[in-house]
Amino acid sequence: MFEEVKAYDTVFKWFDSLSARQTYITAYVIMPNHLHAMLYFPKMPKSLNTVVGNAKRFMAYEIVKRLTEKKAVDILSVLQSGVSEKERMKGQVHKVFESSFDAKECYSMKFIDQKIEYMHNNPVAGKWQLVKDFTEYEHSSASYYERGMKRYEKLLNVYDVIDGRLPEVF
Repeated sequence: MFEEVKAYDTVFKWFDSLSARQTYITAYVIMPNHLHAMLYFPKMPKSLNTVVGNAKRFMAYEIVKRLTEKKAVDILSVLQSGVSEKERMKGQVHKVFESSFDAKECYSMKFIDQKIEYMHNNPVAGKWQLVKDFTEYEHSSASYYERGMKRYEKLLNVYDVIDGRLPEVF
């Protein structure tokens, strides 16, 4: 859906809201239909489910709004049919994102490096082939880590976090 309605900006708005609460984005790739993000929480929130749930809700409202403006009736109909009876009873009208998400806590440099490499290579992996060189994919932090070119100003280098170099504020 990100590509369908050019909603990449909604992810950056979510990143901005996280940054305002001292949660740092250290790596990301926004794919046409999903998102990979590495976040640093200096103070772990009470519930990661709430953080992600709020993000999905915020982005879903904007995506549905844009689909409505585009008069994308077929897509909206598919999103409506994905809502379970239980969700419908709670007032949900569209199912833009899957209910689950895959979060992994990063404890070692090896694991961090592995996850960043996986994320950054996603646009050139398997069926995607969105660009020839993964550092050229515009919705990714790969250009920063590989070339020093920031596409999202509030991105925090994960290696600075590890070394204890945190910004005062963005």
